[in-house]
Amino acid sequence: MHTPEHIKGIKPYVPGKPVEELEREMGITDSVKLASNENPAGPSPLAIKILCKEVPDLNRYPDGNCYYLRNALSGKLQINPEELLFGNGSNEIIELAVRTFLVAGDEAIMAHPSFVVYPMIVQAAKGRNIIVPLKNHRHDLETMASKITKKTKIIFIANPNNPTGTINTKAEMDSFMEKVPEGALVIVDEAYYEYVTAPDYADSMKYFRQDRDILILRTFSKIYGLAGLRIGYGIANASVIAEMNKVRQPFNVNSLAQKAAISALKDEKHLEKTKKINERGKKYLYDKLKSIKISYVPTEANFIYIKLKDGKAIQLYNDLLKQGVIVRPMGPSEIRVTIGLPGENRKFMDSLRKIKQIKS
Repeated sequence: MHTPEHIKGIKPYVPGKPVEELEREMGITDSVKLASNENPAGPSPLAIKILCKEVPDLNRYPDGNCYYLRNALSGKLQINPEELLFGNGSNEIIELAVRTFLVAGDEAIMAHPSFVVYPMIVQAAKGRNIIVPLKNHRHDLETMASKITKKTKIIFIANPNNPTGTINTKAEMDSFMEKVPEGALVIVDEAYYEYVTAPDYADSMKYFRQDRDILILRTFSKIYGLAGLRIGYGIANASVIAEMNKVRQPFNVNSLAQKAAISALKDEKHLEKTKKINERGKKYLYDKLKSIKISYVPTEANFIYIKLKDGKAIQLYNDLLKQGVIVRPMGPSEIRVTIGLPGENRKFMDSLRKIKQIKS
């Protein structure tokens, strides 16, 4: 088989091994996974209850239009049902947007480091990635705006950004949106927006209500704890959604995911519990990292971007694995650690202290 050059050049996403397999290989038990920004509190009890009830009906295809979830979410967001698109995680919606609005030779602007899926999907569509380095760990929106040309079809902004956990403010986004011409779709990826506490966080729904060319991505994988069911959604003008629906596969969101998402939306108690766990864990990790003089980037998400010296990220990742702690290396000198439950956070810090003492 001949593989086209634009596909050959894609660096595939490398998932981590199952926890059970890592434990077997390393000869350890009771490991903690702090690598994938999952909700350590698990899914909503309401979601678990409905999943048990719905299992006997798995011989039926799911609702291809997500009718009940669409109505529940549109009511919560106070938007029209036709302004929503559901996908197999927000990843699928990114792919649908690229397949719908970008052709070979078109350009997509994005930051680096940011979500690794953006450049992969653009390259797979024969698009051209225009990469703008972060500035002080945040999207450099001024430089990104300066890169817009007639070939620009999509601009990706992760807010909060993954892997740094940083945000762009209302004023920065207002200034940026004024510079975006018609015909360029701004995709604002808000996978972690429910965790944000900063008062100057940009309100992307404002631009949506102004009928701008914007697609807002959100997910049930993070704060709602449904990562294993793969369900996300997009918010955009009905005409944008209608075009994307032309390339969407039928039955792309499974029936259990739809039912669980509806129940999770109702469970405000679980949402508030998760936020409190995250804020307490964040404060704990900040204090402990400072105490052993390890640098980090203050976060508005449920993970922390840790900066090391001398290209030691892979070495630290492997040393932590031996202690039963799984994190995510993000570069030669950076790791990302999910904020976990109190015991998980303690195990991470105890292991980090131990490794630091051995290496010093």
